[in-house]
Amino acid sequence: MAGEDLTSSELAAPPLLPLAVEELEAGLDDLEAALTAGAVGLGLDRWFWGEGVSLLALARLARQRDGGDHPVVVAHIDPHTRRHPVLEHVNNLAPGAALAELLRTREHPARMELLVAGLDWYASAPEATRAPNGALEHWPGGVWADTVYMAGEFLLRAGEVLRREDLVAQARDQWLAHAEVLQDDASGLFAHGTHQGERIPCHWGRANAWIALAGADLVAAGADTTGEIAERLARQLTALASHQPEHGVWDVLVDGQPETRGVLETSAAAGIGAAALRFAALDPAGRTAIRAMGELAVRGALAYVEGEHLTRVSAGTVLQLIPFGYSVIRDDRPQPWGQGLGLEAIAAWRETADDPGAVTRPSRGTPGDTARHETTREQELT
Repeated sequence: MAGEDLTSSELAAPPLLPLAVEELEAGLDDLEAALTAGAVGLGLDRWFWGEGVSLLALARLARQRDGGDHPVVVAHIDPHTRRHPVLEHVNNLAPGAALAELLRTREHPARMELLVAGLDWYASAPEATRAPNGALEHWPGGVWADTVYMAGEFLLRAGEVLRREDLVAQARDQWLAHAEVLQDDASGLFAHGTHQGERIPCHWGRANAWIALAGADLVAAGADTTGEIAERLARQLTALASHQPEHGVWDVLVDGQPETRGVLETSAAAGIGAAALRFAALDPAGRTAIRAMGELAVRGALAYVEGEHLTRVSAGTVLQLIPFGYSVIRDDRPQPWGQGLGLEAIAAWRETADDPGAVTRPSRGTPGDTARHETTREQELT
């Protein structure tokens, strides 16, 4: 196409091979410890979206392990109960999901007061504008996929903790309102967002991760009363599987745009993989292809853990109006959402470890399929 700028694509580093199943399972504890330490090292002090992603993932890991509270989550949330954060954007709702998880274990008036403050902002703040179909806007005039995770995970968990079906219903309705605006009818993929009421057809990887994670949680919670979320989510994940490269990690735009080809984005793969594993576990017999995609995405993403950080994670990304815009977002430093989505991938792998629908991992206590995994993570695909 005339005018394409392939500079970023041509300079992209080659992809790594995915971790072998047995290599991942043997190193899962070390990966979790490393990514947790890296998240803490980046600082989880703000009441904002990157911190919220990491804290919710840590809360999931603690629930999966022993049902208790994760000490890192407690340490970083409780100071905000003594001095409430300023709430001025939908991204400020994200840590509320982990806050709600703390309220599952015991009553805590100060934590409850902070939870209610978030609900009040969502319901009545002048910044919480809505699109004509009711979708909570990320910015006035713009509906973004990010919002379904940042607000939706909070609403779902707050509704469960408070036993308020209206909040769970709002989480569901927000997911569907966003899907109505952002899901491409032909492909099933989700666009990043809208600009001045128009959907921009850039199918950003992390947008698809946010949508998929929130959707899988709503289906698992029984909130999908009509089955529409499951139907839309299945179409999305099936489409993502059809575009998945052999190494498991999609480009920053997941549909093979020439200008972003080879510009990989690992946090999206980690989040999509986690969602796919959870969604497939709800119907093991009917979602084997989605399961296989999820496993490959997790193995592919976690191959990029270096030291304490998930690498090749794109920085915070505002809506871009053309594909090339996504090819120049920096990905050369650690990000809290990358740590969190890497931990989400680990949590989902643990949660579904004994899923009878698993199609590639070995049975517990038996050797892996080593013939398929003769290479190590240091090798690169050419």
